[in-house]
Amino acid sequence: MVSTKLHKKIEHLLSLADVRINGDRPWDIQVYHEKLYPRILAEGSLGLGEAYMDGWWDCDKVDAFICRILKANIDDKVNPRMEALSYIKARIFNLQKPDSCFLNCQHHYDIGNDLYRFMLDKFRIYSCAYWKNATSLDEAQENKLDLICRKMFLKPGMRVLDIGCGWGGTAKYMAENYDVEVVGVTVSKKQASFAEKFCEGLPVTIRLEDYRSIEGVFDRIVSVGMIEHVGYKNYKTFMNVARQSIKEDGLFVLQTIGGNSSVKKTDPWISRYIFPNSLLPSAKQLTEAIEKLFVLEDWHNFGQDYDKTLMNWFQNFDDNWHRLKDKYGERFYRMWKFYLLSCAGTFRARDNQLWQIVLSPHGTPGGYFAPR
Repeated sequence: MVSTKLHKKIEHLLSLADVRINGDRPWDIQVYHEKLYPRILAEGSLGLGEAYMDGWWDCDKVDAFICRILKANIDDKVNPRMEALSYIKARIFNLQKPDSCFLNCQHHYDIGNDLYRFMLDKFRIYSCAYWKNATSLDEAQENKLDLICRKMFLKPGMRVLDIGCGWGGTAKYMAENYDVEVVGVTVSKKQASFAEKFCEGLPVTIRLEDYRSIEGVFDRIVSVGMIEHVGYKNYKTFMNVARQSIKEDGLFVLQTIGGNSSVKKTDPWISRYIFPNSLLPSAKQLTEAIEKLFVLEDWHNFGQDYDKTLMNWFQNFDDNWHRLKDKYGERFYRMWKFYLLSCAGTFRARDNQLWQIVLSPHGTPGGYFAPR
């Protein structure tokens, strides 16, 4: 009787998003375990994601399902107690302390370079591509890299700091195409090792260090997809480090996923399985962090491009799974599939955004005119 009531409750909630249980449309879910209903009501997104990993439910198009759920605000109607506990934990502790950052990033970025080699583009760029006038992932990522360089108005001989340099793709592109010197920092050992080889022979230095340890002053700073790991308690610290590291006439391009509201905790499933202790900043949190440090020159939102980027990453991952499955296993496949497709759904629903922000210490003389 209890199970039937819970079934009816979930059925009603899903109907608000025009999703049917065991329906025949691509976004309808197929339920294989009746305990799915109490699990979702008790655990929210964590229970939904873990149940997918366990094979308790499936869907032809997970991305479309998640998009509908978010657009109908179904997630707001399921509020388990464990999410409240994670909120309390985030308020009390600084979850992104220097020692924690190394461990958090190792959980995700040190999984294996083979996974990212098959999933990403030729530059190994693990952030949103720019799809304007692009027909492939390689083109779209190169578009993004060039857009960043043009927004920084790079000139030969400049010294550039890349905070969160990943596998070195951005540093390599800047050094090869704009004749600049680059210092890249990362807390991932595997990323650092790969980046050093990837940029060999170029004026690129890769440092394995936390952003709070950065020394030196640079003509330009770029940080792509890194501030999502900084945490709300450290946004001001991050901006202070950037301000201390840039010349008075410099430019700083920051690319980040952004949230529509200010939060102090991340999605429980994402935090447990994908990005431990990550957090999407809001516009308010970022502007408060830059206050009295930088002039805001430009704010460019192309969040819709992350949907297409994620779908391309999933297609690459899926197409190459036969090369990876012996090492990673079926449960990892379902976890990674849910990660990529559910995230695509969040951008399609416009629940998440993608921002490129240009900052200067004192304002650009004569005004800043942003390339698009």
